[in-house]
Amino acid sequence: MADFILITGDKAMFNPTFGAATVVPQPGTLVGSGKDMINGKPICVDGDEKKVIVPGCIYMTPVYSIPGVGTLSIQSLGGNQKAKKNKSGGKPVLLKGSTFTAKFQVMTPAQQPPKGPTPPIPDATPQYSGTGSFMTTNLKVKGA
Repeated sequence: MADFILITGDKAMFNPTFGAATVVPQPGTLVGSGKDMINGKPICVDGDEKKVIVPGCIYMTPVYSIPGVGTLSIQSLGGNQKAKKNKSGGKPVLLKGSTFTAKFQVMTPAQQPPKGPTPPIPDATPQYSGTGSFMTTNLKVKGA
């Protein structure tokens, strides 16, 4: 099924729910490395999604309510986000598709409020999994 091809400047929008963690997500920006252009911008190809890294996102969980900070990235694309037919520079082009799997890497753990004079307890989970989707400014050219 044809879908819009992603180009430089398109956004990776992360959903706030990452398992037990709630993240305050910021969008990531795609930078295309394809040989072809749409609207004067390079198109995105397989591998460009790995360069989307969004540091400094705040998170917390029901247990660890003192916020922590981490980095969002795209772990893997959905099955309908990589073109099967269209390529650029020998690599499959990326499509808007439905959802990708996202990773939230904890940099500064959220903390559990102390009970009494003890120090807060840090979240021991090093990363959380979630999802996200792409927003594209290309509403003309589709790939399959």
